[in-house]
Amino acid sequence: MTTNDITQWIPHLVSFLSFFFIAWIAQRSFKRRDRHSLRSVAILVLGDIGRSPRMMYHAQSFAENGFVTDLIGYGGSKPIPALERLPKVQLRYIPELPKIFSYLPFLVLAPIKIVHQVVHILLYLLVWIDVPPEFIVVQNPPSIPTLALVQLVGRIRGSKIIIDWHNLGYTILELKLGKGHLVVRIAKWFEETFSNSAYAHLFVTRAMRDFLVKEWDLQGHKVVLYDRPLRHFHRSSTQEVHELFRKLQPSLASQKALRDFLPPVTPPYSTPLTHTASKSSAKPSGAAPIDSYRAKIPSRITTPHLEDNPVYTEVRMPTLRPDRPALLVSSTSWTPDEDFSILLEALRIYEMRAEERASEHTTADGRLPKLLVILTGKGPLREKYMSEVGKMQESWKWVRCISLWLEAEDYPVLLGSADLGVCLHSSTSALDLPMKVVDMFGCGLPVCALDFACLSELVKKDKNGLIFRNAPQLAEQFEELFLSFPAAPRLAALNASLASLSERPRTSSHPHVPKQYLTSSNEDTSWAWSTWEDNWGRVIRPLILSDVNL
Repeated sequence: MTTNDITQWIPHLVSFLSFFFIAWIAQRSFKRRDRHSLRSVAILVLGDIGRSPRMMYHAQSFAENGFVTDLIGYGGSKPIPALERLPKVQLRYIPELPKIFSYLPFLVLAPIKIVHQVVHILLYLLVWIDVPPEFIVVQNPPSIPTLALVQLVGRIRGSKIIIDWHNLGYTILELKLGKGHLVVRIAKWFEETFSNSAYAHLFVTRAMRDFLVKEWDLQGHKVVLYDRPLRHFHRSSTQEVHELFRKLQPSLASQKALRDFLPPVTPPYSTPLTHTASKSSAKPSGAAPIDSYRAKIPSRITTPHLEDNPVYTEVRMPTLRPDRPALLVSSTSWTPDEDFSILLEALRIYEMRAEERASEHTTADGRLPKLLVILTGKGPLREKYMSEVGKMQESWKWVRCISLWLEAEDYPVLLGSADLGVCLHSSTSALDLPMKVVDMFGCGLPVCALDFACLSELVKKDKNGLIFRNAPQLAEQFEELFLSFPAAPRLAALNASLASLSERPRTSSHPHVPKQYLTSSNEDTSWAWSTWEDNWGRVIRPLILSDVNL
């Protein structure tokens, strides 16, 4: 075992030994109490609350159903607006260690961070939340130390534990340390032991539920709660596209790679994707109805810096520009489980094919458009890959790839403005599904997704997206979908199919849900879409409001 291995597994080992002892003593020393506050929940996420959408959505749904809701986690990113608006929600942030501790050696710092983390979680769950919550919802992973802690608190305070399974924690360690590593084996045992018994287990896929029920014999209610977007996710209107790209214009203008690539813009009348103005004051036939919403602009308006710009005589409602680039969006966490090199190679092939088609065709019909690729998200590999793509696109004519970080309210608007989404997620366990694809579908955006074992539970070929296994396949899909853009027939057909799937009737989320939903609601194998609110009401309400079911 190398020194690097030792430094990686020591924190996990320290955490494991400490909380195994605590939980072992607790399970034998404390009796379950029945005194707790009805209609209250504590939700624990050992990460940045603002970057944990599913847990934020849980908090919103509990609060909207009358639960006093405490959401515990780290600060950093801004949470969704609803959490700051709902009076029953209280955000409880775990403080970071003072910066002076960052100068300590890792072997000293790691145990201090673990103890600091554990102390604050226990203070929140045992002391600072005065009345014992009826439910404690915990995200997994991470498994260590949270699973042991919530089991301990559940024993002491009589709260019902709900484990929300996003993935398997030990499989993430396998990616870093290797399958047979001692720490991986310990982590797997820890995860299995302290997750075995709970009031309820929520799974993001049927495959994960079936695997864990078979392998670990989980006890408690076991239901599949698919990720779905909130109700405000939708296909962006042309007005929303225009306003977003007006807002993003300073960021786009600062991107060196975009110089001379995007069509010319004249703020605020045009953006790279939309325009509102006309250089001609001539009215088209039948213009009377249009005059009611046109804003007249004196033709002599100029500024010292705009004398050379076109002079516009009238402004219309925004429309999409015929000379716009195709917009491709990929949300990434920039981690090793997303092979970004696949996208880079596919873009390189697309660049080559676009140039070939441009030499063969003189009109848009039969040609490929310029392709603007926007990557969102933060993560450790961002600088590495963006540096690599920066060098590649120095010689490219048809493709540009940039990275942007957007506010929470702008992210769904960007997805709803795009022409195609790409997902490079490959699950460490092959049992979870990418939330980014859920967001894209919620915004009416078809997706090209990297294939893995249970992807078929979300992406249906030729219905809401396409599936690829390597870069050449992805490049071929780009060419197929963007051919003759903006009048791209294959892309239009995929958009129409996704829209028709999203219009299916939704199940009522009324609290008086028949109890058979506890067993039957997750067995339907047909693919149907819904919002998070509809899905949560159908699956979770029977679990938490069973006393009012008819």
